Amino acid sequence: MKIAWFCIPAFGHTNPTLGLVRRLTGAGHEVFYFSFEKFRPAIEQTGAHFIPCDAYDFEMEDRENADRVAKDIAFSTELVVSSTLALDDMVTEKIGEIRPDLIVSDSVAFWGKLAALKHGIPYVSSTTTFAFNRYSARYMKQSASQAVKMLLGIPRSNKQIKRLQEKGYPVRSILDVVQNDNDTNTIVYTSYYFQPCADTFSDRYHFIGPSIRPITSPVQKTADKTVYISMGTINRNRTFYRNCIEALKDTDWQVIISMGSNTDTFDDLPSNIQVYDFVDQMAVLSIADGFITHCGMNSVSEALYYEVPLVLFPQTSEQEAVAGRTEELGAGFRLKSIEGKDIKAALETILYEPSYRNSAVRISESFKSSGGIREAVEFLEKLAG
Repeated sequence: MKIAWFCIPAFGHTNPTLGLVRRLTGAGHEVFYFSFEKFRPAIEQTGAHFIPCDAYDFEMEDRENADRVAKDIAFSTELVVSSTLALDDMVTEKIGEIRPDLIVSDSVAFWGKLAALKHGIPYVSSTTTFAFNRYSARYMKQSASQAVKMLLGIPRSNKQIKRLQEKGYPVRSILDVVQNDNDTNTIVYTSYYFQPCADTFSDRYHFIGPSIRPITSPVQKTADKTVYISMGTINRNRTFYRNCIEALKDTDWQVIISMGSNTDTFDDLPSNIQVYDFVDQMAVLSIADGFITHCGMNSVSEALYYEVPLVLFPQTSEQEAVAGRTEELGAGFRLKSIEGKDIKAALETILYEPSYRNSAVRISESFKSSGGIREAVEFLEKLAG
């Protein structure tokens, strides 16, 4: 079996796929992974063939553009169309050389889905967030103004569709590009239990559970309660971290803070608090009793896998959906503000109220009882005949 695999330039969307790709190549299948140079080492370690997309006018790599995509349908359509057309000649040439049996594409790497449509190749959506339809989308809690803006943008977005049609892409509207339905073969990296409105999805959706990386650098537990704090790799909220340190300095908890690319420094840290740029998150979560998180899908899934209850502090609509589902299932408590007293109170709630950990255990059990990589491989092999 030959698979052409497409992903966006984001670790949160790439990393969950690597275990599955490694299993596929180990089973003798060939995977041709279209991605970007900073992901090359990790992709090549799976045994996949890496195909770089960096040399093209690919605007999705711009962080500011990526943040605007979810809020402005006309802008996002233009961006997707321009990126697809920038890659068109190269992708068409490679598809002709590879002659893949399947195209697997990240759910927001729309150029992969469009390539499958153009070349008549069976398509599979790789969904590293929740699967969204008209039922589960309510967890995004989109404001009325955002919804109106999206609707107003549809006529302008349809003008962009003509650019795709002129290059041989059989699409009629923006919905053909961005919307998956119950006829779309889909791999979702969460459990049926954790997925919102799971019963509204067809049996073409395979909820295989999260992809959990192995621990590479074990961390020592030095207190009865260990608290982990991370707001992702690009958080800039210095006040939040300073408030955490001030609020928790007099506790007897072990506090581990991962700052990401935040350049702030802290002098005279109390002995119970350790601050790092980056940590082996799997190792920290394996000893943690509570976690303050921005509610990225990977971070929340990893924490719940290790049965760690959460303080929820979402920053985007996608993270809002993850926070909402975690709160609904009783495994997380929403942070009221970044004031020190609220930070400490939220942590005390999840650390000392047993129901939060019990709920995290139930979700963890659902992850571990999902079909995992084995189910995904069998699904792809069946589709490829």
